[in-house]
Amino acid sequence: MTTPRYAVFGHPIAHSLSPRIHAAFGRQTGIALNYTAIDAPLETFAPSLANFTDANGRGANITQPLKQRAVGLCHAVSAFARRAGAVNTLTRVGTVWHGDNTDGPGLIRDLTARHGLDLRERRTLLLGAGGAAHAAAHALLDAGIGELVIVNRSTDRADALADSIRDPARVHTRYWHDLADIGSFDLIVNATSAGVARETLALPFGLIAPRALCYDLSYGAAALGFVAWARAAGAGAALDGLGMLVEQAAESFAIWHGTRPDTDPVHDLLRGELPLHATD
Repeated sequence: MTTPRYAVFGHPIAHSLSPRIHAAFGRQTGIALNYTAIDAPLETFAPSLANFTDANGRGANITQPLKQRAVGLCHAVSAFARRAGAVNTLTRVGTVWHGDNTDGPGLIRDLTARHGLDLRERRTLLLGAGGAAHAAAHALLDAGIGELVIVNRSTDRADALADSIRDPARVHTRYWHDLADIGSFDLIVNATSAGVARETLALPFGLIAPRALCYDLSYGAAALGFVAWARAAGAGAALDGLGMLVEQAAESFAIWHGTRPDTDPVHDLLRGELPLHATD
């Protein structure tokens, strides 16, 4: 019988830590895994997934830029994935794919369980409006933040995200060029691809309220610029998304294998390799 296969799909994907994370989870739980990374641009994602399915693909993680496209390839999606409009976890059920989104739960678990943060009533700024931003927005609102302001270079995408949330009392959009005039925030989440693309975000220091938390959904080198800005501006804490990456992977692992691994050893190992200071 062909060994069940698991994979992460994205483009680019060579940098992905997901194969290492799932291999570590497998060793910890005694579950033998065949988990690989598959490079799939948008235009070849559907046929790549079909080939994976034919090769006994049983589960897949989905990363950029495929999370929103993955929704249309699912026979059914979880309630949270439907709200977020993005899927990052596929599970083969019979002859069809079911979709989940573990990014949101992974983010909240990292912030609250690992870092012990209380998110309730925080005035929050979300930079970006892609698939990761969709999951973050819904998860943060579910966690009880006070106000969410969405800013994206493409205002149409920011407006579309805000409209999809349907909570006009708490969710608002602003123009990117108005960043200097929208006040300060208790929580700032960077969901843009600027760090991955090695671009610099020109952000005013005035966005940061006293003891504010700044969190980049990217991790490692891709988050260094945003983290450095946050620290220079006097943020109370500046974190990258490594913890979210590990936590969302654990959620996916639990969906596929019925057991949730201990994330702390894996997180601590990777944290030692991916410090938040470029000179560390």
